[in-house]
Amino acid sequence: MYGEDKRLNHEKGERGEELAAAYLRGCGYTILSRHYRFHRREIDIVAREGGCYVFIEVKARSSTFFGYGYQAVDRTKQRSIRMAAEDYLLRHQLSLYETPCRFDIISVDGGTLRHYKNAF
Repeated sequence: MYGEDKRLNHEKGERGEELAAAYLRGCGYTILSRHYRFHRREIDIVAREGGCYVFIEVKARSSTFFGYGYQAVDRTKQRSIRMAAEDYLLRHQLSLYETPCRFDIISVDGGTLRHYKNAF
């Protein structure tokens, strides 16, 4: 049963990321990368809004019984995303200090999508 639960959670996460990507495109964002990996760290979506690079963590939950998805992005996860974002910028020859960027969370909770800009 554990394997089945893991598979279902993965599928739920993928559906949430698809919804988030479609939402972002509809808002005029350009999707640059999905599942960007740096060692064991991952950024769900890297996008650009105008000249700003946006690193987005997507959290999908079937209900809010255990809280909202954005609440699961703790300091450890934030640090991990920041490290992967630094790698992304360096690999694309972008300045760590002069490139406008921000960190967003998209939470898909029970079918409701919420976008938290500048979440951390």
